[in-house]
Amino acid sequence: MPTVARNQPGVVRLDDPAATEPGLTGAKAAALAKATVAGLPVLPGMVLTTASALPTNDLRRAWVDVSQEGRRSLVVRSSSVAEDGATSSMAGQFTSVLDVRDWPSFVEAVHEVAESGGDGMAVLVQPFLDPVYGGVLFGADPVTARRDRVVVAVVHGGPHRLVHGQVSGDRWTLTAHGRVVSHEGGPDEVALGYRPRRELAGLARRAAALLGGPQDIEWAFDRARKLWLLQSRPITALAPTAGGPVYGPGPVAETFPEALAPLEEDLWLDPLRVALVEALSLTGAASRRTLRERPLVISVGGRVAADLTALGEVKPTRPFVAKLDPRPPARRLVAAWRVGRLRAALPALARDLVEGIDNRLADVPHVSTLTDDELLTLLERSRQALLSMHGHEVLAGLLIRSPGELRTTAASVALQAVARGRAEGLSDGELVVRDPVALVLTPPRVGPPAPLPDVEPTAGSAAGGDPGDPSLAREALRTRVRWLQELTGRAAWELGRRLSRRGVLVDPADVRQLHLDELTAAVAARALRVEAVTRAAPPAPPLPARFGLSHDGVVVPIAGHRGEGVGAGGGRGAGSVHVVDEGRPPDGAVLVVAHLEPHLAPLLPRLSGLIAETGSPLSHLAILAREYGVPVVVGVPDARVRYPTGTSVVVDGTTGEVAVT
Repeated sequence: MPTVARNQPGVVRLDDPAATEPGLTGAKAAALAKATVAGLPVLPGMVLTTASALPTNDLRRAWVDVSQEGRRSLVVRSSSVAEDGATSSMAGQFTSVLDVRDWPSFVEAVHEVAESGGDGMAVLVQPFLDPVYGGVLFGADPVTARRDRVVVAVVHGGPHRLVHGQVSGDRWTLTAHGRVVSHEGGPDEVALGYRPRRELAGLARRAAALLGGPQDIEWAFDRARKLWLLQSRPITALAPTAGGPVYGPGPVAETFPEALAPLEEDLWLDPLRVALVEALSLTGAASRRTLRERPLVISVGGRVAADLTALGEVKPTRPFVAKLDPRPPARRLVAAWRVGRLRAALPALARDLVEGIDNRLADVPHVSTLTDDELLTLLERSRQALLSMHGHEVLAGLLIRSPGELRTTAASVALQAVARGRAEGLSDGELVVRDPVALVLTPPRVGPPAPLPDVEPTAGSAAGGDPGDPSLAREALRTRVRWLQELTGRAAWELGRRLSRRGVLVDPADVRQLHLDELTAAVAARALRVEAVTRAAPPAPPLPARFGLSHDGVVVPIAGHRGEGVGAGGGRGAGSVHVVDEGRPPDGAVLVVAHLEPHLAPLLPRLSGLIAETGSPLSHLAILAREYGVPVVVGVPDARVRYPTGTSVVVDGTTGEVAVT
């Protein structure tokens, strides 16, 4: 609690600069004093300060000055040093007394207000206003946190009935300059014209500029239609706002559908980040400044997301003048030349790279036969190989002109392999040894191998294609990426088992919570921080389809358009919705999912359509769905809420439309 010097005044006027000190006059009165000094429309008044012992002469002077010796009734209000803060308003916790008409009533009201807050309570005294109408306004939308909106609630008379919850009032959402965005009338509708709306919006702007941010304001119009500011406090619990890039899990959710542990991030995310920067720089898909100033791939609580603007999935806003400039940037001309050369050369480069990786993988002994140092070397060299594979894979994806170019996928080949293995009675381990392509149907992880999915006997297709097609190169590269991830995951798990046997780790799974440098130190028998193996936390919730990050790293969802998503092919189909979280879908259902995850592949032959909140037309699952003729729409915000199980819909994989029938 602020302290006040003994020589401070017991009573100050609101227009006295001394009244702007919250420790002397309390937060409420100090805000009004600042507004008064700045010329905002505040009723005149006096403050019995926190330094006052409420002597009779001070009370009498306040009453005489503000009431004009009893000719005007007064309002006596609390002004505590503890209320109206940025994080806690304590609204309604202290006493206010309205329409105080005489000296005895005034003395009683002052003591009642002072005693409601104990130490640190100042008392604000102003003329009692009998308004035509009044209310509350928020200088930002408290739900969406939009700073370009003003939300107003208005009632006949003063705002006290509204703030006490006695009435709901009319609700207006305005632009920052007072134009109507929406209006929800209450039972006692108030005609709020353009002039008062504009004045209220202006008051919101001026108060925010003066007091350091959007304000929660009580206001009123008197009988002469003059606007008065009655109280201003910071909006508390305002949703965080995002700045910078728009992120989303769509481009990476297929590769990393589950939350990653710290070691998995070190092994797999760092190579992907570097590869994306190199590929986008080479093709001119993003400016060097963009690539230098912000990460293209991030992790939020282990959930992976990509910069949608840099990857071209969200169109950047261009200045108006730039839209009128007909000259293509030189960077685009250079990029076009590069892309032409890359498109011709990439298939051959990819074949050489794939052949080299296959030969090296074939020479790697079983991880159980390697020494600790050899396992660590394997992890580091695999990270370098992943960087190269990811870079070529991203280039191939950028060079695919349209989703229709993708005529076969590693996922379809994997489904065939699993179907054959199941028919022959092979175990998952035997099946992966014979057909390692099956691994593309499972997510990477450090730990025991994930089980392969159940598949239909006729799963997959073996459609061919031009060996020079970038789509085939991309699928071959993605398969090798998955194999490298599997190799590093198994090597790290083997180290975890060994460290557990030595007593360095309590459980082999604790290795997932180490960073790579901590794992190296543990293997070398150097000091291992205890917290390194105790920081495991429950997985973060799935990320929104589109979001930004606040200054302190809070995920702020970004509302998508209320139209539909992006068509990913497969024609047009109809059926009854089945949300993926609610069990196995029946035949002919339209499956609604959060992400296009590989383990969903066996369900495709039985579906009439697929709707995803995130995802790309270039993802394995989208490609495979096209092979089966299943219409797919991706990027539909809140699809699992908008289309609950049982909803009849038509899905158009060409236009991206989802229509409820």
